Amino acid sequence: MVSAFSKALLFFQEVLGEIKKIVWPTRSELIGSSIVVCLFALVCAVILGLMDSGFATAVKYVIGG
Repeated sequence: MVSAFSKALLFFQEVLGEIKKIVWPTRSELIGSSIVVCLFALVCAVILGLMDSGFATAVKYVIGG
């Protein structure tokens, strides 16, 4: 019968094995990806802000305020 300690040890050995397989991005790849993510978030924020403003205007028009 396998003890809990040996199961935990096997688990952590497998975790370390998987961590060694990770291919980490270079500094330039990381910076480029970060810029893309920030620009995408900014574009989404602008779109959502414009939609919110448009819906608020439409609701005010319908309600008559």
